[in-house]
Amino acid sequence: MLQLGIRLHDMRPGSLAERAAWARGQGFSCVHLALEKTISGFKLEPGKLTAGFGKHIRDIFASHDVDVAVLGCYKNLAHPDRAELQRIQENYIAHLRMAVSLGCSVVGTETGAPNAEYQYEPQCHTEMALQTFLHGLEPVVEAAEKLGVLLAIEPVWNHIVWNPQVARRVIQEMASPNLRIIFDPVNLLSGENYQDRDRVIGEAIEQFGEYVEVVHLKDFQVQGEKLSAVAPGTGLMDYKPLLAYLKQEKYGIQATLENTIPENAVAARKYLEEIYAEV
Repeated sequence: MLQLGIRLHDMRPGSLAERAAWARGQGFSCVHLALEKTISGFKLEPGKLTAGFGKHIRDIFASHDVDVAVLGCYKNLAHPDRAELQRIQENYIAHLRMAVSLGCSVVGTETGAPNAEYQYEPQCHTEMALQTFLHGLEPVVEAAEKLGVLLAIEPVWNHIVWNPQVARRVIQEMASPNLRIIFDPVNLLSGENYQDRDRVIGEAIEQFGEYVEVVHLKDFQVQGEKLSAVAPGTGLMDYKPLLAYLKQEKYGIQATLENTIPENAVAARKYLEEIYAEV
C-alpha cells in the first residue's frame, strides 16, 4: 500500500478546511503542509505555533480523513549570521513542539547553503559547509529527541547534503533515532548526472533507504543544461524501480506529489497508482 498525498500549496487558494476537502476529493490521503505557503498572510513566528493551533489543524484534517505527512520548515540551518541562525533554530523547535499536538509524521527540512541568500554556490559541496550545517542541525535534533518527534532532512543536489553519501554521513554523525530522511529522487539529479539517474537513485536507496520516512514524487524535464521540475508523469522519470522498492520495502509509506497544478494532480496520482499496481 502506498499512501499518496499532495503539497497543499500546489492546490488552488483556499482555507485549510477547503484545501483538506479538496485533497480528499482528489483522492489523496495525506498532505505536505508548509504554513507560510498555505495560509494567506501567515507570518512564521515561533510564538504562533502553539499546541492549540496544532490541535486545531489536526481536527480540520481529521474531519476530512487526511493526515499531515510533512510539516515543512524549509529554513537555512547553515545561515552565516549567528543571530539569524538562532531565530531559524527557534522556528524549527517551534515546529517540532507543534508537531506533537498536530500528530504529523515528520517535520521536514532541506539542508541549506552557506550564504544568507540560500542559493547554490560551489561552496555548498565543501566540508566546511557540511560542518556548518551539522552545527546548525544539532540543537534541532536534540529538541526532536526530547519532544519525541521526527525531523527529516531532504537531500538536494544544489544544497549542502547533495548526494547519497553525504546524507548517510549526516545520519551517522548525528546518531539520533529521531533524524530521518525525506527521499525526493529528482532532487538528487542535476544537469551533470540526470542521464545516470538509475545509478544515483540506486545509490540513494543503498546508502539511506533504511532511514527514509516520507517520499516526494515529482518528474523533470531538461531545459538546456538545467532540470525543470514538473508533475509526475509529464517528464523523463521512470518510476518503476522506485515504486517497486517502495512496494517491497516501505509498505504503507506516505508519498506526496510535488509540482502539480490543480488541473493535473488527479492524473498524476492515477499515473503513479497504475505503475504501483503493476510492479
